[in-house]
Amino acid sequence: MNIPVLLHPHQCFLKGLLRTAFRRYHFILHSRTHLRLGGPCARLSDSLGLPCTKWMLLSNGLKRQLCVQTTLKEHTEGLSDKEQRLVDKLYTGLIQGQRACLAEAITLIESTHHRKKELAQVLLQKVLVYHKEQEQLNKGKPRAFRVGLSGPPGAGKSTFIEYFGKMLTERGHKLSVLAVDPSSCTSGGVGQSEFAVADMVDMFVLLLPPAGGDELQGIKRGIIEMADLVAITKSDGDLVVPARRIQAEYVSALKLLRKRSEVWRPKVVRISSRTGEGIAEMWDKMREFRDLMLASGELTARRQKQQKIWMWNLIQESVLEHFRTHPTVRGQIPLLERKVLSGALSPGLAADLLLKAFKAETNEM
Repeated sequence: MNIPVLLHPHQCFLKGLLRTAFRRYHFILHSRTHLRLGGPCARLSDSLGLPCTKWMLLSNGLKRQLCVQTTLKEHTEGLSDKEQRLVDKLYTGLIQGQRACLAEAITLIESTHHRKKELAQVLLQKVLVYHKEQEQLNKGKPRAFRVGLSGPPGAGKSTFIEYFGKMLTERGHKLSVLAVDPSSCTSGGVGQSEFAVADMVDMFVLLLPPAGGDELQGIKRGIIEMADLVAITKSDGDLVVPARRIQAEYVSALKLLRKRSEVWRPKVVRISSRTGEGIAEMWDKMREFRDLMLASGELTARRQKQQKIWMWNLIQESVLEHFRTHPTVRGQIPLLERKVLSGALSPGLAADLLLKAFKAETNEM
């Protein structure tokens, strides 16, 4: 199974990719800029081999197997022969690890064209079903370990990924990387997009340079609380002493933070991507985390929670877009925004007026 290296900034594709057959280990860097939340719909097609609610006679008696039956008919029934061939080609290429098909799938999934968005959902759903089948063959265990990497500019994220990736591939692992600019063009700090990525991965790793004070003031406490592992980078040469000091400070700080897991306490390690010091040990810590979380059931619970978060984020985004583009609302937004900016109207009253206009128009339809 060939795993490509991905260089792409869009989160909507990532959410689809995390369900694909391109799996063993995913390491994700992300940007400070707003990333659009999205993901495949949850409707399943009968043609994809999913069972509906039915009764099954098992060895221990009659049991009822309950599942949700939904369909992709509104998307699949209207596919032209050309569209069906495209979906089939991309699906076959994706599960075989063909990079050209992956690139074409990225383009399709990122398209804002209504019809292409429908084709993308059909494709993602087919891949999702394939992935679920593969997980069943793997005794229900995830076939990939998703790791999110973050840190301030200058932490050495790119250098770490290069060294770490080579180490893993030399050990026979398959690796997929999604890398984008992790910093803000205005503040240079780490912010909201880190929380978004933390909701997409199994383990969230924070990389910090051996410095303190003003150089790390962009790191928010909430980001530290999200970290499952903190790695102090560039721990070599003259920076070994400050790296040890920073490590000790974060070990103490993490003890004061609320516990996120019943089986795992965040660790702080020192690494050097120049000499390789500590990186093999860091991988051992990551594997320890994966095994403990999987055995306790917390990994499965975390992924289920993420699925729910993605669903509601997509709903919120879609509803807001529908609201903004509604003819009645769209015409009033500029005027009300000007009144709010001038102080003639409170934000709350302006929001109420727009919502009432939207509701009134909707009720008349």
